[in-house]
Amino acid sequence: MRKQNILRALLFAIFFSIGAAALCGSILCDELLRYYTNKQLLKVAEESLDRLESLNIDYDLLLQQLEKDPNLVKRLASATLGTHPADANTIYPRVTAERLATARKALAEDSNRRHLKPIVSDWLMRCSGPAQRVILFLSGAFLILISFICFSPAEQRSQEE
Repeated sequence: MRKQNILRALLFAIFFSIGAAALCGSILCDELLRYYTNKQLLKVAEESLDRLESLNIDYDLLLQQLEKDPNLVKRLASATLGTHPADANTIYPRVTAERLATARKALAEDSNRRHLKPIVSDWLMRCSGPAQRVILFLSGAFLILISFICFSPAEQRSQEE
């Protein structure tokens, strides 16, 4: 008799917990979707903030180098503005506008592809539809009812019987 009570309690706990999880999942589906999308937006914002901080550090280093070396301005001006260098003995690489455009496009696609990875899991996307939520709610409620009806404690027989 004791083994039956342990088995009954175990089955009650299993059925009830699965039913309660299904019920809570159907009710909280919208909040879970909102949580995961906000988490993804936060991650994207943190990555862009880190990228901006690294750019600030790079620009600060560049400004320090410009203060230390005045000849650096002449070299940067010729590379940035596309003017011909004054020194005839120095070879400077020639970069066309098309190459720069393709490099910018590749970098932009790479950063966009990295930001568009969805964090929301597949099961949550499948359960987010209204029909699936109703089915999940009803199945959870039925599992809870079954656990209370079928696995409730057995009635104690009196010793007189």
